Amino acid sequence: EVQLVESGGGLVQPGGSLRLSCTASGFTFGNYDMTWVRQAPGKGAEWVSAIGSGSRVPAYADSVQGRFTISRDNAKNTLYLQMNSLKVEDAAVYYCGAKVGGATIRGQGTQVSVSS
Repeated sequence: EVQLVESGGGLVQPGGSLRLSCTASGFTFGNYDMTWVRQAPGKGAEWVSAIGSGSRVPAYADSVQGRFTISRDNAKNTLYLQMNSLKVEDAAVYYCGAKVGGATIRGQGTQVSVSS
């Protein structure tokens, strides 16, 4: 079964940091591009970042550029999102995703809350 499981969310104060993880199973993780998207209450999904399966430079949304870092450990089948200098507007459910076998898959999401 193809599966993605996110973890690492939580409540943090503005200016704080969190590291999200996404563990993959059921497919050859290292062969696929991976993405992070987020969805805040009452808003549509927002693409956050992507990392290729090879040596391409990761990409970021303007809203997180310079604050977030995407990375992957293919040996551990795990995708990461290091989030620094968090802002209130970063609060959302964060999902990792991949397109496998022509189908877009994503996990159940992990909640990130930013509040003082």
